[in-house]
Amino acid sequence: MATASSTRSEAAARASIARTGDAAPSTQVLPGVQVAAPTRREFLYYIWGASIALMLGQVGAGVLWFAFPRFREGEFGGIFPFQGKIPDVGAPPEFVPSGRFHVSNTPAGLLTLYGVCTHLGCLPKWVPTNSRFECPCHGSKYRANGTYIEGPAPRGLDRFPVTVTFTDGTKVTTDAKGDAVALPAGKTVASVSIDTGKKLTGPAHGIV
Repeated sequence: MATASSTRSEAAARASIARTGDAAPSTQVLPGVQVAAPTRREFLYYIWGASIALMLGQVGAGVLWFAFPRFREGEFGGIFPFQGKIPDVGAPPEFVPSGRFHVSNTPAGLLTLYGVCTHLGCLPKWVPTNSRFECPCHGSKYRANGTYIEGPAPRGLDRFPVTVTFTDGTKVTTDAKGDAVALPAGKTVASVSIDTGKKLTGPAHGIV
């Protein structure tokens, strides 16, 4: 009888120990972190700073766009493929309105003249009866090669570099002074391109 009672006590003790071991460990609750809301002055500072950053970003993007513009082919400021017929030597220059230039074939060679007067920016026209460019605003006059004749213009017409490619693969390009590009006899022109992004200063007074 004592043995049975002892056995039941030991079993109860073991069960109690087992329940204690299976019980989940106690969890310690940490105090929460309190974050204070920004004051009205701090909020206004944040808004002001964000506005300044946005404005500077827009200004920077605009400066980069103007400093490094990109032009598509055939757009003024970029490369223009000349699609027309090259004028014969001594014939009236060919005007390309979209490119703002005249293609003039002179005895010295091919020239591309910027179609803007060097005086105050008016648009000189070719006058066939006088065989010269004449500015309708203040009377400046220029020869077929763009050199100055008379009037208030400070120099001859400015030029654009022109590159002529022949059917044999060779090329000739305007030099840094803007001199005419010679078209050798016996060669056939395959294409002509004008760089309207690189304006060359026209010749000074006295140069014919």
